[in-house]
Amino acid sequence: MKLRIGIPKGSLQNSTVELFKRAGFNINVNERNYYPSIDDAEIECVLIRAQEIAPYVQKGAIDCGITGKDWIEETGSKVVEVSELVYAKQGLGKAKWVVAVPEASSINSIKELEGKRIATELVSLTRKFFEKNKVKVDVEFSWGATEIKVPMLADAIVEITETGASLKANKLKVIDTVMETTTRLIANPEAFKDSWKKQKISEIALLLESALEAQKRVGVMMNVPDSKKEKVLEVLKDKNPTISTLKQGGIDVFVVLEKDKEKSLIPKLIEAGAEGVVEFEISKYIKGEK
Repeated sequence: MKLRIGIPKGSLQNSTVELFKRAGFNINVNERNYYPSIDDAEIECVLIRAQEIAPYVQKGAIDCGITGKDWIEETGSKVVEVSELVYAKQGLGKAKWVVAVPEASSINSIKELEGKRIATELVSLTRKFFEKNKVKVDVEFSWGATEIKVPMLADAIVEITETGASLKANKLKVIDTVMETTTRLIANPEAFKDSWKKQKISEIALLLESALEAQKRVGVMMNVPDSKKEKVLEVLKDKNPTISTLKQGGIDVFVVLEKDKEKSLIPKLIEAGAEGVVEFEISKYIKGEK
């Protein structure tokens, strides 16, 4: 038996392949082949546009796949959302679908778009957004390069962004947010009832989640003389360090630190008496049960 998984082709492709690599799966993508190889005999990969993955998963054409919450809702697909994987094209974060108009435009709110033309790939959710806000607009499907549609071909756009850099480069300003979205591992409901497939999908989810968590952290090892042990452990009092007693005296300490905190903690550890401090990247981090 094999598990067929959809890998998003396009903007999420490289970051998804890299995430799988961090999780322990090597996917080899050939530009002329839509069936990448993977070093797991129980998995078969297929490259599909993220917009199409949820419908194909719902139909059972593939057992599971990686796509955005936006495309699950846009297509109305009935799938099992196995895991939220917070990563995007450029980093470990959420993306947003925003309403944007030219910087030079006098329009500063969606209410001022009454009767205007909106270009977007996210047609259904955009229509619902404006209907919810009681603003009548003409929503048109955009086949891509949406940023260049205004002002000649549309009055405003609804486009996805992570950093806003592309919008800014095209001299656009954001006036509202339609939705935030994150990447999801989804499964076909019937496939997820199959014990073998459910187990395999759950294992993939665990490894992908642990690879993402590891990117937010670093491992740190150090030696601590007995005379400095109390001070060093006080710095690490809420970090759950692993401690080993050394034959020659003192202790060996291993701890995992969040990247946004290690810059301030390592100087404090050295000041407290830690010696031979070594910092290193970790490939996976699995949170324990609370």
